[in-house]
Amino acid sequence: MCYTCKVDLLNPWCLASFTKHIRRGIAAKGENMKKLTVRDLADIAIVAAIYVVLTITPPLNAISYGAYQFRISEMMNFLAFYNPKYIIGVTLGCMIANFFSFGLIDVAVGGGSTLVFLSLGVWLFSKYSKDYLFNGLIRKDHFFFSILFSISMITIAAELNIVAEAPFFFTWFTTGIGEFASLIVGAIIIGKIGQRIDLTR
Repeated sequence: MCYTCKVDLLNPWCLASFTKHIRRGIAAKGENMKKLTVRDLADIAIVAAIYVVLTITPPLNAISYGAYQFRISEMMNFLAFYNPKYIIGVTLGCMIANFFSFGLIDVAVGGGSTLVFLSLGVWLFSKYSKDYLFNGLIRKDHFFFSILFSISMITIAAELNIVAEAPFFFTWFTTGIGEFASLIVGAIIIGKIGQRIDLTR
């Protein structure tokens, strides 16, 4: 049980509404949360489509799956720090892209992990959005999230261990390192774009 947001993380019914609880928590900190509009739905669809294209399109698909992966599309995660609606877009994109690997099990594991840990990361680290590290190279919230999300690759390692009999700890290490590298690159790119374009809309 997470007593901060009153969500039982072991209850699938509570997990289904996890994003809503995260949105409420962010709203309590002063963020301007609103109901999704037609434009919001269009933006979510575009982000999901971009994620899928950057994952399954050759030659990017060769490095997007398995124990050794470097998903360029993971940079889309950082859009959620500008507007939480993109949590939905990234999650949908991940679920669609994962269908092309191990099918429904990867859709469930990868999509569920993205939803939970991306929501958690936004909730935990948004307060650092004005702070920068490494002489302004990367936002602090993006850096902390990169660490958290890389650790969350334990879920993918467990999946690959069960489905493909990949060695668990070694796979956790390789997927975690690959995820961290792709997220750091993505954080820098999205951070620079965010300085020139209003990504909060």
